[in-house]
Amino acid sequence: MAKIAIEGSAERLPFLGVTTSARGFVWRERLLREAKPLATAISQRHGLPELMGRVLAARGVGLDDVATFLDPTLKALMPDPSLLRDMDKAAARLADAIEGRQSVAIFGDYDVDGACSSALLARFLGHHETPARIYIPDRLFEGYGPNAGAIETLVGEGARLIVTVDCGTTSHEPLALARRLGAGVLVIDHHQADEHLPEVDAIVNPNRQDDVSGQGALCAAGVVFLVLVGVTRELRRRGFYQAAREPDLLALLDLVALATVADVVPLVGLNRAYVKKGLAVMRSRQNVGLTALADAAGLTAPPTPYHLGFILGPRINAGGRIGNAALGATLLSTSDAVEAQRIAELLNRLNKERKDIETLVLEEALAIADRQIAEDPTRSIVVVASEAWHKGVVGLVASRLVERFRRPACVIAWDAAGSGPRDGTGSLRSIPGVDLGSAIRGAVSDGLLIKGGGHAMAAGLTVSQQGLAALEKYLLGNLRPTTASIADAAGLDIDAALVASGATAELMDLIERVSPFGQGNSEARFVLPAHRVKFGKIVGDAHVRVLLEGGDGARLDAIAFRAAGQPLGDLLMSAAGMPLHVAGHLRRDTWGGRDRIELQIEDAADPRRQF
Repeated sequence: MAKIAIEGSAERLPFLGVTTSARGFVWRERLLREAKPLATAISQRHGLPELMGRVLAARGVGLDDVATFLDPTLKALMPDPSLLRDMDKAAARLADAIEGRQSVAIFGDYDVDGACSSALLARFLGHHETPARIYIPDRLFEGYGPNAGAIETLVGEGARLIVTVDCGTTSHEPLALARRLGAGVLVIDHHQADEHLPEVDAIVNPNRQDDVSGQGALCAAGVVFLVLVGVTRELRRRGFYQAAREPDLLALLDLVALATVADVVPLVGLNRAYVKKGLAVMRSRQNVGLTALADAAGLTAPPTPYHLGFILGPRINAGGRIGNAALGATLLSTSDAVEAQRIAELLNRLNKERKDIETLVLEEALAIADRQIAEDPTRSIVVVASEAWHKGVVGLVASRLVERFRRPACVIAWDAAGSGPRDGTGSLRSIPGVDLGSAIRGAVSDGLLIKGGGHAMAAGLTVSQQGLAALEKYLLGNLRPTTASIADAAGLDIDAALVASGATAELMDLIERVSPFGQGNSEARFVLPAHRVKFGKIVGDAHVRVLLEGGDGARLDAIAFRAAGQPLGDLLMSAAGMPLHVAGHLRRDTWGGRDRIELQIEDAADPRRQF
């Protein structure tokens, strides 16, 4: 039987002997052989079922870290904010603005993290009766980050302090302009940074090269929250709260949780506490904007990370993609229930329009990518571009290409035709282990891009049409070594085998203790071995729903999203009662008021075709 050699780990036999699944994966046991004693020790010391021990050990949880992992708290996981470089400078400057009632302009990004970061700071300043105004650039006409025109507008309106959130780390010229015009400037960001930084009052970014706080996994909203803790501490030190009420910072964690999940940062350490505690705040429906958005989306169940990432997040993003970029930040910062309902309903409509646009662009992008892969199956990155595509959906389409081809993808939309050369706006998405942010910084340094930046898993860029060929050549060469090694080890990690009758409420309770799941904390994945697949049907034009039946006659509902017309969907639809190995995640399905457990199918394999 074939063995899988994974760099830095022991060899692993294919799980259930699956070497070729419907999606082309080798299945492998997530828990390495050398970690099995740890799994046993975790179960015994902490009084947990064997399955829980396996799941925790497979995710690198140490024997002494189990309690904190299962119950992450801010008290245990939040560092002293002053550990972040420039934090004390930023806290003092914001405290000065609050004491002096100075006008503050908040310059945010147009995605969920930017909207949440902007709303966090606006709500904090509003509590302190400090005049603040949010500015979100137009995705299509201004692009990412501060620009000279916006800076001039904000200073002209009277801004004494400009705070960039989720952007600004690479914006040298616009921020230098702000200082020449007499405004103070703070940058609160999390994107990867070059050694040379803009000359501003303070840059709080755990990913700047001289920051040793160890908080590089935070999204921008997570960094903003630490800044707010620092400012509150500074104001308390100054005696400000002797005559004023301190803010309830914990009540803002719903926004931090939403940004943390939507920005797909690793759900480890402090991020776990942010999401766990933020979900609890969200369930209390204190934020009228989030409440209105959940109602508009028809969300009736208690929110989970899935709802944040796939229900609420896309709706907030819809404004920046195809509508008014400021809608999301305005919704999350308002205290007017009527205004919140109006914006939420508008974002819900825009999200539906966005889906239609995305479908058209994806169809064309897939056709181009298919040709590229056919010409070179070892290609390290898919790069597709068109003048007909909407800039607002290029990131979403890049994510879909990564799902399909299991390699990084870059999707570029060219500006409308004019008299001269055209520039293009592009979004890139990656796979774990391939650092896109570093590659894009290198491309900027080599003069291949007009501008660009990002982090390991996602990046953005602006490139001239004439420069696309050189950029593509650079990316192909730069990413080839890491992409090739990752592709060679491509597999689907399995936590355990399970029968349909074992998918119980008690098991779900155990699994949910390991949540929140996401980047850096993979959801528990199970295989139902040799279960008969019955009553396959296509639902919603793209999904495949089936019924899985075990040898004892127990049944479990299951669904494979976006699988229709794909190898996975074809295998499920053609099974006709034949047994398949089926892999996926267990979920509680509360749609329509029901409460049942179903399997979200990720992959399947025909036992008869393995060897």
